[in-house]
Amino acid sequence: MISRRSFTAFLAGSVALAALPAAAQAQSSLERIKTSGVLRIGAVADGAPYYQKSVADGSWRGFYIDICKKLAGDLGVDLEITETTWGNSVLELQADKLDVFFGLNPTPEREKVIDFSGPCFRNAFSLVVDEDEQRAAWEDFNNPETRIAVDAGSSHDSAVTRHCPDAQIVRLKSQSDATASVQAGRADAQCLVLILALTLVSKNKNIGKVVIPSPGDATTSNAGFRREEDPAWKDFVTGWIEEQRQSGFVRKAIIDNMALLGVTEEDFLKVSTFDLNADRRCAGPEGRSSCTNGISASFGHTAGCFLTASS
Repeated sequence: MISRRSFTAFLAGSVALAALPAAAQAQSSLERIKTSGVLRIGAVADGAPYYQKSVADGSWRGFYIDICKKLAGDLGVDLEITETTWGNSVLELQADKLDVFFGLNPTPEREKVIDFSGPCFRNAFSLVVDEDEQRAAWEDFNNPETRIAVDAGSSHDSAVTRHCPDAQIVRLKSQSDATASVQAGRADAQCLVLILALTLVSKNKNIGKVVIPSPGDATTSNAGFRREEDPAWKDFVTGWIEEQRQSGFVRKAIIDNMALLGVTEEDFLKVSTFDLNADRRCAGPEGRSSCTNGISASFGHTAGCFLTASS
């Protein structure tokens, strides 16, 4: 089990390495956190349910805020939150403005410039469609008559390109633009990961419903780090995440923050049946999670796909 004692051991090793002439280099993230007593994270103001900043008082909430508060608490350091955007987070990690940023999908392009932890959770690709929509498989949507809106260049874009190459893929600047396209009747569906799809439908009751097309396909949400020679900080956080998944803390943080946005466990059950206490895994092509019906994350299990505590 990772404890403050093991963190201290990590620090002692880093300090010893820094004393060697061959290791005379820029201060590592782990050393900086020790000497400053501060953990620097980035957060996205309008990134609910991952992150959300109050317009009224500037306070933060979101399941990654809860997770980062616990990480800082377990380390015995203060938490410093810097407002950023999804697009700028990688640049700020590279510039050593952040020690870690939670919520990044490890795409091949990102993996060229920063390092990643193991998955915090896995999240199914889903479609927001009209209430009367009866189609249930990706192949049913894969035709020239179907218009599927996505935010260009995103994991949603990649998923639709994989599964529905013959559909009209409506690539727009942002998720909000894709949603507006569906609302205006310019698209028949919007692809989003399940957590975002359920949040969208909760806020816009008239937009339709959520379906998880079969075969299921999922992405991961990970922590990103500045690339550095000493992997101690990345290794520590990766082990810490796994401990929090095993203990159920990640699951609770997600469920609690989804509830604040009006999404309940019953809403997950409406799109797939899952056992929150199950511990199984499945893997799809190219390392993606794949399943027959549902999402794969760290807080439960769907029929044929898993919300598991295992990596």
